[in-house]
Amino acid sequence: MSEIIAGIRVPDSAIARAATQLVRDTEDDLLYNHSRRVFLWGALTGERRGLKYDPELLYLGAMFHDMGLTEKYSSPDLRFEVDGANAARKFMKSYGVPERDIEDVWTAIALHTTPGIPEHMRPTIALVTAGVEMDVLGIAYQDFTHEQRDHVCVHHPRETNFKENIIDHFANGIIKKPLTTFGNVKADVLALKDMNYVRHNFCSIILGSAWPH
Repeated sequence: MSEIIAGIRVPDSAIARAATQLVRDTEDDLLYNHSRRVFLWGALTGERRGLKYDPELLYLGAMFHDMGLTEKYSSPDLRFEVDGANAARKFMKSYGVPERDIEDVWTAIALHTTPGIPEHMRPTIALVTAGVEMDVLGIAYQDFTHEQRDHVCVHHPRETNFKENIIDHFANGIIKKPLTTFGNVKADVLALKDMNYVRHNFCSIILGSAWPH
């Protein structure tokens, strides 16, 4: 029987179970529990907004969204979000998932740290970001009931020092490829955690380009 948490039924199809096992075997407890919470916050947001979403696609997006932070799935030069999206794409292709659905999950993962855009896109994309923003940033925290928050966190606990630890996870996943933080929120992570990090400046790049004027 599939699990029900805070009124949300966790997908229990063959591909969902395989994804759960893969992520469980690859990520540590903090990232695994975070990813499961992201699905639940996203699904609860979808229910609250009356969105017609595919729970299985939302689940896959949530479960793979931080896989690019792991050593196994990290590339030397791509944004970690793209690494996670590529891992999800390869996994979904092996199960014969339609290309349109793969594209939605890929985009949901690739854009989950790009605020202001996913919310205007299709439900899978919008809700993965909504789940991430709730769990990491506390956005829309008050839109969830005490019961919902408690029930989700009983099943997938937040560590008492989760805030500091998730930042450490971000830093550890990107510190070897600092150029991938240009123009995105992860630049703030390295500015905090890496004394040698030099933030690239968009205007300086424009003014210093090869164009004569």
